[in-house]
Parts: sequence; C-alpha cells; structure tokens
Amino acid sequence: MPDRVYNVLFLCTGNSARSILGEAILNHVGQGRFQAYSAGSTPRGSVHPMTLETLTKVGIPTHGLRSKAWDEFAAPNAPKMDFIFTVCDNAAGEVCPIWPGQPMTAHWGIEDPAAVDGPEFKQRAAFDDAMRYLRNRIGAFINLPIASIDRMALNSKLEGIGAMDGTTTKSSKVA
Repeated sequence: MPDRVYNVLFLCTGNSARSILGEAILNHVGQGRFQAYSAGSTPRGSVHPMTLETLTKVGIPTHGLRSKAWDEFAAPNAPKMDFIFTVCDNAAGEVCPIWPGQPMTAHWGIEDPAAVDGPEFKQRAAFDDAMRYLRNRIGAFINLPIASIDRMALNSKLEGIGAMDGTTTKSSKVA
C-alpha cells in the first residue's frame, strides 16, 4: 500500500465522456496510489452511453460513475485535490472555482467523442481514440516520481504529458 494517496480531478464541460474516462481509467490502473474524480462546469447530468460501453469493453469498472458539477469539489468538505487536469479546451478557458490546497494543474486536451456526428462506427472510433489518448497520458502520469520531484519539474512533466499524441491544442497551461 502506498504511503500517500493522491487525489486527482479530471475536468470537462459536460462531464459525460472524457473526464469520466479519465476518472475510471486512473482509478483502475492507479494501483491504490491515486483516487480519481471527474466533474464538469455545466454537467449534462448523465454519462454518455458510449463512455460506459467503451470502459466495459476493456474491463474497466463503471459502477458509481456519474455526471457532476465541479462545485462539488470546491466545497469545504470535498476531498483536497493534488492534481487537476482539464481534458477539454472549453473547461481550460473557463474561470474555475478556487481549489483548496493549490493543486498542480495541467491541460490534457482531447477531442470530444460525444460531439462526433455521423454513423455509429465513427462515434465508437472517437470514443476508442479518446480512451487510448487518456490511457497513454495516465500511464505516463502514474509513472512519474511524484514524491521525489520538485514542483517546477513536476509541472513541466505534466505539461509535457498534455502535449502527447492526440492533443487538441499546443498550449498546456491551465488557470
């Protein structure tokens, strides 16, 4: 068991696809070192069905996943976040709540699979792509020497992860 569990919040606007994928993936592969959450600035109120199908297809549990507002994590009784990652460009540009504890932040922009129009196979491919990009980023993140790296170097590493294949923007700064 790890000495310390790091709390991680994935943010998006609607909290129905990318941020939910991030939460589920990190909780699944984080080996008890991380507790992941997700939220949105204007949550849709439900998780996109293809999000749940995509996770189930690769054996990642979906129990308890729900679309929720980011205000839930800015409340006094909310878990203190160590890391906050925006996964959509809209959320990265919004004025976020004040997060207690000065968490590390980075933008890991990925195209919204829920916004893909057209035949079902294109939608499924978009969800598979989002899943792959998030798995790659999360894999890089969980392998960082978090406990032994200084804040400036860690910030640089987090920004570099946000620039990995599949990024929606070249900027990886978050407010």
